[in-house]
Amino acid sequence: MTYKTSPLCIVFFKGNRSFKHSLSVMAMLFVLLCVFSVIGYAKSDVSNKWVGTWSTAPQLVEPGNMPPSPGLNNNTLRQVVRVSIGGDSLRIRFSNEFSKGTVTMTAVRVAVSIGSCMIEASTNKELKFNGKSEVSMIPGTAISSDPVAFALKPRMDVAITISFGQTSLDVTGHPGSRTTSYLLTGNKASKSDFTGSVQTDHWYIINGIDVRADTSSAAVAILGNSITDGRGSGTNKQNRWPDILSECLMKNAKTSHVGVLNLGIGGNCVLRNCLGPSGFSRFKRDILDQQGVRWCIVLEGINDIGQTPDSVVAFQVANDLIAAYKQMIQDAHAKGIKVYGATILPFKKSFYYTDYREDARNTVNEWIRTSGYFDAVIDFDKVMRDPNDTLSISPVAQSGDYLHPNEIGYKLMGEDIDLSLFE
Repeated sequence: MTYKTSPLCIVFFKGNRSFKHSLSVMAMLFVLLCVFSVIGYAKSDVSNKWVGTWSTAPQLVEPGNMPPSPGLNNNTLRQVVRVSIGGDSLRIRFSNEFSKGTVTMTAVRVAVSIGSCMIEASTNKELKFNGKSEVSMIPGTAISSDPVAFALKPRMDVAITISFGQTSLDVTGHPGSRTTSYLLTGNKASKSDFTGSVQTDHWYIINGIDVRADTSSAAVAILGNSITDGRGSGTNKQNRWPDILSECLMKNAKTSHVGVLNLGIGGNCVLRNCLGPSGFSRFKRDILDQQGVRWCIVLEGINDIGQTPDSVVAFQVANDLIAAYKQMIQDAHAKGIKVYGATILPFKKSFYYTDYREDARNTVNEWIRTSGYFDAVIDFDKVMRDPNDTLSISPVAQSGDYLHPNEIGYKLMGEDIDLSLFE
């Protein structure tokens, strides 16, 4: 094979030695500069990562929990959430996964919430989507904003304000927010004070927040039903048991880098669609696909057991729950995620209780405790039981129906978890 010398090379070769030497030095400096730039970029790139700091499980909003009048079309909604870990930049995810129509957001902003419907004006930042202010989500899709610099502090309340264009007749959201949202007519995304707004205790469209954090940071994602979602906790108090866990993690130096993601849905089942998609079917989206998840807690199954009509079905449901747990554990382990099994709480005196359902609960709890499939066990059953009647929740810790904890109960649950599981 014959190689031809280019005219440029001929010029170089014909030049004097000092000129060629200068070119050689310049070439070497250029190479070194490129090398150092790559090294510097690599260090910057690996010194931090995206980690989930807040999330909620999306579902089709039931008719009784739809946005109040005047509705979302061409109006502005401010929603408040409390994050877990902090960082210097964030991006926010929005979902239209369960709606039948397109949702258009004409302007979206994020700011520090200073209480109720008010924000700290100096922190109010516009979110963009591929560099554009307006974005439309077709049915069955979700979208993340572009990253934006934001001084996010641990356990900070942030307000997400969305001005809508046309929206779907049905809505994707999370009814069990236990947090008040604020609705004004027209495009008011830049407004700091939403006094006079219509209030509703539901979230719509918003789905999650990722924060840019250092490489030691990680998240624990929690799959659950109304007990994880916080039924019985205080509105705007942010005192569900995952909130209590987050506060404990923040106060402990060895776990202060751990985010907590609450993926509970009230009325949710593991094996079939009850309220929201089944826990088994949403496990990938809500747990495995979250950013930076290193651990998962599963506390779900009471709605499957509590709706069984007889002992034969209850026995089958108990075994099917165990099979579902095994598959979830296997899928999580394949992604390097540890899974902690939480025992199902006592429910005697509740509207779910029968002897055969209690047998099914005991079967599942015994498997959780002794099978060795879970990486660790969080024994909420023992934490919450009445010492004088171990089949019931302690009277001081239940919210009135002997199924859901109250604020005292959620505090007991959150504070009982061994923080070394997340070191």
